Amino acid sequence: QVQLVESGGGLVQAGGSLRLSCAASGSIFVINVMGWYRQAPGKQRELVAVIRSGGTTNYADSVSGRFTISRDNAKNTVYLQMNSLKPEDTAVYYCNYKTYTPYQTRTGDYWGQGTQVTVSS
Repeated sequence: QVQLVESGGGLVQAGGSLRLSCAASGSIFVINVMGWYRQAPGKQRELVAVIRSGGTTNYADSVSGRFTISRDNAKNTVYLQMNSLKPEDTAVYYCNYKTYTPYQTRTGDYWGQGTQVTVSS
């Protein structure tokens, strides 16, 4: 089992910045993908950004160039630096942790409790 604890959400004006953190504990796998997803009211949960244990990243088109995902493997922590925030970024942001075997078989899929990000216009 893996436990995820998120922090860093809040209220910010448009154009501002926030930094989200997510610390993983428990059964940490060497091969993993950590990421952030978000869900706005009335909408489906969507991918924001992911970072693999090797460091490669992917971003949603809507946040590319404004958000940066990073990780500290020693601390089992993933970060999401959000700059130039827009009202449409308002959502609950969820940390996600997926684990894999060396043969790319997924062995686990864990979610944090979510943290609210509200961007006022």
